[in-house]
Amino acid sequence: MTLFGTAGIRGPVDEVVTPETALEVGRAVGRDGDEFVVGRDGRETGPALAAAMEAGLESSGADVYRVGMLPTPALAYASQGRRGVMLTASHNPPMDNGIKVFDDGVEYARDAEERVEDRIRKQEPPAPWGQWGDGFREAVLGDYQAAVADYTRGLGDEDGTEVDEEKPLTGVRVVVDCGTGMASLATPQVLRMLGADVVALNANVDGHFPARESKPTAETLTDLIAFLGRSDFDIGLAHDGDSDRIVVVTGDGEVVHEDTVLAILAEYYVRGSDAADPVVVTTPNASARIDERVAAGGGRVERVRLGALHEGIARETAAGTDDTEIVFAAEPWKHIHTAFGGWIDGVVSAAVLTRLVAERGSVAALRAPVSERPYRKVSVECPDSAKSETMATLATTLPETFPDGDVDTDYGVRVDMPDGSWVLVRPSGTEPYVRVYAESEDVEQLVETAVATVKQAVADAR
Repeated sequence: MTLFGTAGIRGPVDEVVTPETALEVGRAVGRDGDEFVVGRDGRETGPALAAAMEAGLESSGADVYRVGMLPTPALAYASQGRRGVMLTASHNPPMDNGIKVFDDGVEYARDAEERVEDRIRKQEPPAPWGQWGDGFREAVLGDYQAAVADYTRGLGDEDGTEVDEEKPLTGVRVVVDCGTGMASLATPQVLRMLGADVVALNANVDGHFPARESKPTAETLTDLIAFLGRSDFDIGLAHDGDSDRIVVVTGDGEVVHEDTVLAILAEYYVRGSDAADPVVVTTPNASARIDERVAAGGGRVERVRLGALHEGIARETAAGTDDTEIVFAAEPWKHIHTAFGGWIDGVVSAAVLTRLVAERGSVAALRAPVSERPYRKVSVECPDSAKSETMATLATTLPETFPDGDVDTDYGVRVDMPDGSWVLVRPSGTEPYVRVYAESEDVEQLVETAVATVKQAVADAR
């Protein structure tokens, strides 16, 4: 594949995501359905790319409903019962843009992306002039906000305490760093609808991302961390440019590890399920702390390749029985709340996590059951031409290096040790590296040993 990566098409607008690309993709995707919703984030290049996308879709025979600027999860919500295209580069810098395609609220799977690319390669012509589609305008943001609020109200309380059913977040103080992205149009509004006391930082939409980088990290969230450090709030939340990612910060300004957030939500959904077989889908780089909390709640974890949570949900649904329920799916920073919809949704995550804080009193109370071992990620140089042989070697040598561990080679090579430590080695799909992920109370030693094994495999493959 040459266009689609792990999260749609993404790259610089003068090289990868050009108007010509948008036109070609629109014309190819438009053959898949009669009706599409098209939205965009706040990037400066969004209007031109949306126009090209709409032209491609309509010239293939599809009707287009223009929904304007909104979060990617809101576009996915609007694509239910039809198809949708979102123009966004998520957390990438402002000179980039991207294309994500949805079918009934779910991102296109790999086979659908391959079908689109095949049509582009064949340069299939437009539909006959009398069969071109029409263009319409549609407002969906308000419906999405209301749906997220209603979903959060309906979650109920774990301990049975009485709450205001209309405004269950009453009394919770929240700071939301919108990063001048699409969260500005959704997260503060939803939390206020639910009764929270909300302060919104960087909440004006600006596609240049002047306040901070679009990707929220401990290094870029200095405004949020400083604000929390000198104020009295219960939780801080931050989003990327299109609001599918979320970062959680404690009331005193500590960034909570993304796998801890995932573990909290996973256990919550498992314990709330009536199914005999509640399943959480996650990715190979996700911590063993998730497995521990899911097991404590009576569920099980299944893993799928990075960027393919929707494929994992479909796989486990097909493989399950009448007693199986996919209650949650997530990779670090990105969560699918399956009872609400089949897409990654940082706005729902913000609402659900704030509700849990309202119930349990603090982020610290949510974190308390989670075993938070030190975590490291290291990149080892490896040319693309050597990746296949390197990984084939590591399938043997990494388990030999850690003989007491359980081995999984479905998505890289992962070894889980009896004490909860684990190490994963997988090739980067975009850069000349092999990635090493590790978690352990003695993570430095674990990483040192694993990296030495990886370097030897790379050397042998050169």
